[in-house]
Amino acid sequence: MSVGRIVIFLGVIASLTVGTHYYLWARLIRDPGLPSPWRQLATAALVVLALSIPISMMAWRIFPRDVAVPVSWVGYVWMGSMFLLLVLLWSGELARWGWLTYASATDVDGGRREFLAQMLAGGAGLFGFALTGFGVWSATRPVEVKRVPVRLKKLAAPLDGLRLVQLSDVHVGLTIGRDFVEDVVRKVNDLSPDIVAITGDLIDGSVEDLGHAVAPLGDIRARLGTYFVTGNHEYYSGADSWLGFIESIGIRPLRNEHIKLEANGETLHLAGVDDWTAHQFGANHGADLPRAMEGRDTSKPVVLMAHQPVQFNEARKHGVDLQISGHTHGGQIFPFGLLTRLVQPFVSGLHQRGDSQIYVSSGTGYWGPPMRVAAPSEITLIELRSDAVA
Repeated sequence: MSVGRIVIFLGVIASLTVGTHYYLWARLIRDPGLPSPWRQLATAALVVLALSIPISMMAWRIFPRDVAVPVSWVGYVWMGSMFLLLVLLWSGELARWGWLTYASATDVDGGRREFLAQMLAGGAGLFGFALTGFGVWSATRPVEVKRVPVRLKKLAAPLDGLRLVQLSDVHVGLTIGRDFVEDVVRKVNDLSPDIVAITGDLIDGSVEDLGHAVAPLGDIRARLGTYFVTGNHEYYSGADSWLGFIESIGIRPLRNEHIKLEANGETLHLAGVDDWTAHQFGANHGADLPRAMEGRDTSKPVVLMAHQPVQFNEARKHGVDLQISGHTHGGQIFPFGLLTRLVQPFVSGLHQRGDSQIYVSSGTGYWGPPMRVAAPSEITLIELRSDAVA
């Protein structure tokens, strides 16, 4: 990225940060008429919280880890709280606008306007911080297993019940570390999987910083192997280095290719493609589904690992029986999933179009704010079923 583009990007981020926090200050501190010294204290706290966001994003580079971790928690939790407060305040603005429009000017004096502002600020503040607490609890509690039966027409009867465990969007980084990964590995192994598929966005950082935390994934025991495809975040953190590291701990990357898995005398194809955006990073990266499908036996079912659901439209054209994806986090913090639908065809769950199906995981970890609201994390156990078995 050129220096000019970096300057423009930083300028946009700074403008959004300042504008957002000015709006929060106006609605939560100024308009309700907060008295001194609470007004000054609240203003100072809001300034500190505003600064915590860019500082948390640079924490890796400017602080030792034991300082970077708590700094990141403050900044990222505030980022999630800020989003919730904005949603609640905007909803309250609509209600207040409707009431003021309905009431005549003589009915709404200065005192009543201030009372409305206090009600809006108090309601948004209390509900917003309550949701923040719930969201942090939801994101940091032990991740649970979600069982998803999927019936495939081409799956031979001897393969009925094949157990495919999907991990996606773990986002190992400053707020998700080795302890979390070890807990996930224990739960995966307890499921006695036949196949484990890691569908991208495993990390947020370099191999040097995070290799130790990711290494326990090499202890996964899957009868037919553990496989990996890149997500967009791998390309922000040195994709080639991570691909080499992942292979060194016994996990096989699938890069625009398919392999034949055999069990009980029958065959299942497992394919994987690079992330949808990988071509932007050069170095022979980029999704190539025709190459991944080349030479396969079309009479056998194929499961495609592709990080982004948007890749499903092309997958259908190539006769993919099941695509497993992530990327969306199920929206992570409601109602962000409504915005996700503008760029992704599916946000979470199992969907069918014609003879092809797609399952979108809500993610095993989280990104940014350590919060989840109405989008719980998951370790997905996909149980493949055959139409030949009643």
